[in-house]
Amino acid sequence: MKIIDAHAHIVQYIAGTGSQGELRACGGGCARYATGQVIQMIPEEIGAYEAAPEALLKIMDAHKVEKAVLLQGNYFGFQNLYTYEAVQKYPDRFAGAAAYDPFCVKAEQIKQYLFDELKFRILKFEVSNGSGLMSYHPVIDLDGEIMHQVYSHAADHELIFVIDIGRPRNACWQVEALARAVSRYPQMKFVVCHLLAPQLGDGDLLKRSLEKLALENVWFDLAALCLNSKPETYPYLAAREYVKYAVDIVGADRLMWGSDMPSAMTRDTYQHFIDFIAQNPLLREEEKEKIFYENAKQVYFS
Repeated sequence: MKIIDAHAHIVQYIAGTGSQGELRACGGGCARYATGQVIQMIPEEIGAYEAAPEALLKIMDAHKVEKAVLLQGNYFGFQNLYTYEAVQKYPDRFAGAAAYDPFCVKAEQIKQYLFDELKFRILKFEVSNGSGLMSYHPVIDLDGEIMHQVYSHAADHELIFVIDIGRPRNACWQVEALARAVSRYPQMKFVVCHLLAPQLGDGDLLKRSLEKLALENVWFDLAALCLNSKPETYPYLAAREYVKYAVDIVGADRLMWGSDMPSAMTRDTYQHFIDFIAQNPLLREEEKEKIFYENAKQVYFS
């Protein structure tokens, strides 16, 4: 079965910012927040301080993954130039997203460089309370003026808009506001990360939320979905049911598999992330083919 990883990351330097302040590498794939908390961010076999494109390609080749979409966020710190260079070096293997902070004083110049000069065609926005924009800015209305400046610029540049709204029961998780905003840009493709990041026991909430976002221009990636159902472990039975809910509500042609590597691989194996879908008895083979390959090819590589 052909596979595209629709949600992966490369890291030149760990230079993140989040609710615990700055996040900096301290060796062994670990990083330390300004609060002193140390977390494992990269498996040591991938890198002590970084996750190079070649390290990800090695994993992809070992699992027969054809292509990957390189996304970004505040967790590792923006990696715009590194992502651009990786796509230029491996254009047949990678598509890359840019990221920026709309509160920067020179946001207009940043956008001009990223999208007019470097010609990124994917924009990734993470607004989560943990490591996204709302972790170090006040709460942002996803249907408000600031975000509509972002949306309208993306629409004008015909960008694919990828958004991570964090986890349920946080101020960033604004499903209804996102649905209203998306409906104003029917010509633009939106991808919502992590299937809205439902936690264990959130099945009914997920169903209601997916119904609100079952729009013609919205897709969902499944990256780290299974890890959000902790303390479950492989084969992640509840998370498998969540995928089935999504197939029934938004359709298999709206879902894309992703690994969220490298950070997700500190908690489970890349093979388990594949098998989580490939061995899911609730899905038909033609649905799996769409989730693993066809949808991502249409959205990101057409």
